[in-house]
Amino acid sequence: MSVLVVGSVAYDGIEAPAGKVERTLGGSATYISVASRFFTNPVRLVGTVGYDFEERDHRFLRDRGIDLEGFQVDEDNRTFFWKGRYHDNMNDRDTLDTQLNAFEHFNPVIPEVYKGSRIVCLGNIDPTLQLRVLDQVTQYKLTICDTMNFWISGAREALEETISRVDVLIINDEEARELTGEANLIKAASLIRAKGPKYLIIKKGEHGAHLFSDREVFAAPAYPLSSIVDPTGAGDSFMGGFAGWLSFCDRVNEDNLRRAVVYGSVMASFCVEKFGTQRLAEVSRFEIDRRYDAFRKLSVIPPRS
Repeated sequence: MSVLVVGSVAYDGIEAPAGKVERTLGGSATYISVASRFFTNPVRLVGTVGYDFEERDHRFLRDRGIDLEGFQVDEDNRTFFWKGRYHDNMNDRDTLDTQLNAFEHFNPVIPEVYKGSRIVCLGNIDPTLQLRVLDQVTQYKLTICDTMNFWISGAREALEETISRVDVLIINDEEARELTGEANLIKAASLIRAKGPKYLIIKKGEHGAHLFSDREVFAAPAYPLSSIVDPTGAGDSFMGGFAGWLSFCDRVNEDNLRRAVVYGSVMASFCVEKFGTQRLAEVSRFEIDRRYDAFRKLSVIPPRS
C-alpha cells in the first residue's frame, strides 16, 4: 500500500551528553518517511523547506526512493530550525531555539496522485493542518496521527476533532495523562479511545509501548541499549516503522498491528544510536529484521512446567 506522510522537514541543532551537532536533517516527516521506506513503496512526502535546504539533503531523500512531488520549497524563507539540549537522563530536554521560518506558512496541498494513498501519516504538526489533510484525501484505508503537549494545551478543539477522525493515535504516556486528566494509563487509554480512534498506542520511552484496541492490550518492550546518543526523531521513526509494516503486509488485523508496534520500536531503537538521521541512513533491512527477532525473544514467557 502507498504511504502518505505530512509533517515538518527541518534542521536541528542538538546538544546531548554524547556530543552535539549544529545542523542536521530532521523533522517529523523526514523520520517517518525514511523509516517507512524500508518496508514499502511508494512513500510520499508533503512538507516545506526554505531556500537554504541543501542539495545533499534533497538527494538523501530522493536516493531512498521517497516521492517528493508534494515537497514545497519556499524561496523567501529559511528552513524550519530547532535547537535543544538533552539532560543526562535523555528523557528531559530544553528547547534553546525555535525558528519556524518557512514552516510558519506551511499549507499542506496534497497532489492529486497522492489523494488515493492507502495509509496517511499525520506527523506532529498543528491539528488544523492535520484536518486540512484529512479533508483532501479520499481513499485511505488507515489514518495515523501523532501530537504533542503543545497542541493538547494550545489547540485543544482542533486536536479533539482530529482525534475523532483518525484510526490510530500515537502519543506518549505524559501526553495521554494531559489529554485526559487521568493518571492511570489504562483508564486514560479508555477515555482517549472513546474520542474516536480504533487503536491507541501509548509510548513509554525506555519502558516500551502499549497498543490498545477493542480486543486487547499489547505491551511491547523497549530494546535494551547501552548508549543512547540522540532521542530526537525516535517517536517519528516509530510511526514510520509502524506504518511501513502495515503497508507492506496490506492487512490490518491484531497480529499485524502487534508486529507493526515491534517494527516501530525497532526503527526507534536504531534512530537513537546516532545523531539525526545518521543511523537510519546506514541501517539495512537485514539488521532491522534481526533486531525484530531480538525483540521477540525479549518477552518470551516459558509455559508452566
